[in-house]
Amino acid sequence: MRQFFSLIVLLSALLAPTSHADRWIVLGDSISAGYGFDLDQGWVNLFRERLSDNGDHEVINASISGETTGGALARLPNLLAQKPADWMIVELGGNDGLRGYPINSIRENLDQIVTLAQANGTQVILVSMQIPPNYGPRYTRQFRAVYDELTEKYELIQVEIFLETVATDPELMQNDGIHPKAEAQGELLNNVWPAIETAMLLSEENIKD
Repeated sequence: MRQFFSLIVLLSALLAPTSHADRWIVLGDSISAGYGFDLDQGWVNLFRERLSDNGDHEVINASISGETTGGALARLPNLLAQKPADWMIVELGGNDGLRGYPINSIRENLDQIVTLAQANGTQVILVSMQIPPNYGPRYTRQFRAVYDELTEKYELIQVEIFLETVATDPELMQNDGIHPKAEAQGELLNNVWPAIETAMLLSEENIKD
């Protein structure tokens, strides 16, 4: 009887659904680098903790406060060489926009980041960023359009709403009006999570194929 029970347990374990363990890179700026509070409170670490319930995933936070698309592009080859990944979440462009960098430059840098990642077998989740309206409607509109254009061009998974749900709430923003507080990090993760779930489903489907 004991042997029969052990066999049932073994078969159940073998037939139980398992999640594929992906390696993730978060390539971002201060929003993902935990500016103004302990890094463990940031949305990337919350992401890491939530992933622990979905398999043995690895999350590498390669975000740097003040990072631009050009800076990230310059260090990406070395990053991918050292830490090849299945997925990369790109949360960049905010600093470029705040500094009034040319739209074409922002687009080209992000385009090269996506191209380089895909050439290394890394799929991209693109986080759409926003800038304050005081930069003028034309620049603001063109800035946001960059993310939609690249999403369509490369058929990326896009996070269409990231900061919007917290940026208008003073209780969730730091005094500079740019960086979310620690209390807002869970909301940021919730905004990214549907894209992450889509990525994990795609990974599972690729394994089955």
